Amino acid sequence: MTAAADQLPLEIVEYTDPLCPWAWGSEPVFRRLRAALTGECRVRWRRVHCILFDHDDDPAPDPAAETAWYARYVEDISAHTHAPRALHLSRVAASSWPAALVAKAAEAQGAQVADRVLRRLRESVFVLGEPADTPESALSAVSGVPGLDAGRLATDAASPEVLAKVRADHAEARRPVAEVLSVHGSASPHPGAAKETPDGQHRYALPTLLVRGAAGHRVVPGWRPYEEYVSAVTELGPGLLPSPATPTPAEALARYRTLTEPERVLLTDGGPWPPAGAVRVDTGNGPLWLHPEEAAVHPAVAPCPPAVPR
Repeated sequence: MTAAADQLPLEIVEYTDPLCPWAWGSEPVFRRLRAALTGECRVRWRRVHCILFDHDDDPAPDPAAETAWYARYVEDISAHTHAPRALHLSRVAASSWPAALVAKAAEAQGAQVADRVLRRLRESVFVLGEPADTPESALSAVSGVPGLDAGRLATDAASPEVLAKVRADHAEARRPVAEVLSVHGSASPHPGAAKETPDGQHRYALPTLLVRGAAGHRVVPGWRPYEEYVSAVTELGPGLLPSPATPTPAEALARYRTLTEPERVLLTDGGPWPPAGAVRVDTGNGPLWLHPEEAAVHPAVAPCPPAVPR
């Protein structure tokens, strides 16, 4: 257990990757869980970027065939999660490192900015079909995020300090707890057993949530319903997780800036939809709805500005 975990009743570690389709499909439940914990100073939520597409992955002998296969793979996943998928995928991501570096660098600008930056990076591949897999495309994808200092983000993402943090994430993700080495008894299409790495070791399947406290830890791997995350948190931190407030659709869209159909169902009170001024972006599996202020700067609607010079 880390020193930080020793000082807090609860640490929640989210093992993720900005370009992972299962992590994208888990956004509704994670958004709901984070909303329920908003303002709870006794809980620390920490993201670990696992690097799904690594530098040592072998290049595809036929990139077009690989892209077609991967698009079908994402389509199959979206059939389970009901998350949007791009109408056309330009390519399979060459690397997760640029997006992970940008996401990690954004954390220095506050939790809300970091959440919105990570969301844009996910949308780059699953809405736009253009994975943010280069430093330039990752910075361009997050242009216009409210409150973001783009110049600072570019500098930080290229810094040795942020690189060291993502390298530490990469290593941590390859030290999974024993419970995920073999996962049984789940009806999930993605139960989340640890994945074998090319060197014969293992890493967490994505996403995985590890909840740690003074009484031990609970792990919720793979794609799971909201109730399983609630159970893990309440077992180790009774009373820390109240029932989340249910905002109106307009309030939810103002808070989150973009909402998928599963998020509309899970995160709002079911009031009239869409909210006034909401902008619809069609995908291959249902719409993504944008707040009008987000639509003015989002690359799905607005022309993407040039990347910040590095």
